[in-house]
Amino acid sequence: MKYLEGIAEFCAVAEVGNFTGAANKLDTSVAQISRKVASLEKQLGVKLLQRTTRSVSLTEAGTLYFEQALPALKALENAQLSVSALQTSPQGLIKLTAPVAFGEAFIAPLLNTFMQKYSGISVQCTFSNEKLDIVDLGLDLAIRIGKLEDSTLVAKKIATRHLFVCGSKAYFEEHGQPQTIDELKHHSLLVGSQPYWRFMVDKEIQSISVQGRARYNSGNALRSAALAGLGLAQLPGFYVRDALASGELIEVFPEYKDKQEAIWAVFPSNRNVAPKIRLLVDFLAQHIVSDS
Repeated sequence: MKYLEGIAEFCAVAEVGNFTGAANKLDTSVAQISRKVASLEKQLGVKLLQRTTRSVSLTEAGTLYFEQALPALKALENAQLSVSALQTSPQGLIKLTAPVAFGEAFIAPLLNTFMQKYSGISVQCTFSNEKLDIVDLGLDLAIRIGKLEDSTLVAKKIATRHLFVCGSKAYFEEHGQPQTIDELKHHSLLVGSQPYWRFMVDKEIQSISVQGRARYNSGNALRSAALAGLGLAQLPGFYVRDALASGELIEVFPEYKDKQEAIWAVFPSNRNVAPKIRLLVDFLAQHIVSDS
């Protein structure tokens, strides 16, 4: 923005009444002040300052320009200070979306802690298992899990989670415990929103097609069915960790556990990411446990 060049220098001279004082105020040289003011006068096509060997005074055009330029310059300085302050004292509304169960278990408590830490921040979070269009809805970011579809969105991995295959003690007493992945075809499987399970075999991810009596798009419903002895389920740790610890559920195939499913923060690519958003993403990455 070439038309802004020289305005700060001219206003400094007008305020203090000489080039030396202006140079001291802006921490630059007298020659630099003189060049910038001369360039501004050339651009405007008028003399702004009347220079003599002893003093500097404003011309009529200079007085008019100074009266209108100084408030604008102060407004720009205040705008810059306000933006800089966001780095240490972020303010404003953050709008995001996250999957229902994961969001309720992990994201919501962290958002509450984040707002306690930064009192100027407010949050509007939509929990949904649908991949909402964050651009059309005007959201700042989305928390998503697993493989991302190709899109124009920008993604940052903030954590990973583990997937556990498990069933109840009662189920295993009746049907036996599978010893190989191939034996899963002889068992009752509880299917989630995706018709496959993921395993890490020889350091590579393998997806195994699964079918079963029950299919739920809810991790809580799958855990409930597994606890009821209806079959085996593959679920992230936060659904089943307590039940595994208590012995209500028993894990199978721990050696094939997929530990690489990513948790992402996703942004619209056509926006500059505000400091408050970067701060939140960094906060989530720091506090989300990677074996969720």
